[in-house]
Amino acid sequence: MTALEIAPVPLLKDNYGYLLHERSSGLTAIVDPSEAEPVLEAAAARGWRLTHVLNTHHHSDHSGGNAGLKEATGCKVVGPAYDRARIPAIDEAVDEASGFRFGQQQAQVLFIPGHTRGHIAFWFRDAQALFCGDTLFSLGCGRMFEGDPAMMWNSLSKLRALPDPTRVYCGHEYTEANARFALTVDPDNAVLKARADRVKALRAENRATVPSTLGEEKAANPFLRADDPGLAARLGLAGAAPAQVFGETRHRKDVF
Repeated sequence: MTALEIAPVPLLKDNYGYLLHERSSGLTAIVDPSEAEPVLEAAAARGWRLTHVLNTHHHSDHSGGNAGLKEATGCKVVGPAYDRARIPAIDEAVDEASGFRFGQQQAQVLFIPGHTRGHIAFWFRDAQALFCGDTLFSLGCGRMFEGDPAMMWNSLSKLRALPDPTRVYCGHEYTEANARFALTVDPDNAVLKARADRVKALRAENRATVPSTLGEEKAANPFLRADDPGLAARLGLAGAAPAQVFGETRHRKDVF
């Protein structure tokens, strides 16, 4: 059994929270709780006592359970220093310099604005686990509510630089819809086509498509491939800067 146990918790309609249990210390965290009760039930079912909330960004479908969980358990709420004022019930603000220590596990905090201006990710190197909220999805990426294409491309590039075996724990079960879109901009990608077929089969059985690995995303996710000349050419943007190619891809997804 690994030192960091990870248990997905389905929330709302298509959100994921993630329970993290650090075995040596007994600490337990929930990443991005939109609501409290399902988290409390999932932790109790495993015999884990919640000690921390980890927020990637301020949106209520990622932080709506903060206050209720804190009231019920006395847990500590940890969130981005870059957006501290908008994180409900926050106790500890973290940034790239501070990182976050969770028992014997050290998380690198990555500042990845674009979806929101203060978005962060938690990367547990030893556990090969990335909790990236709504910046990177399986076969997709988040909308740019508070950023621009250059900012979002820079953030995605920071995540893309992590090792291929890294497991990508994103905030939503959007993969099937993301695959349908990805095939419209990258129809000749054999890896993408095979992945889309696997995703369709999983969803037909109501099974999760998350986590994927970063290596899988690098090969099939068009939002991580804006610097691929072939993708740029297919979008009619041969020779364009990657941020421009990314922006066009995101625009097409917005109206898809």
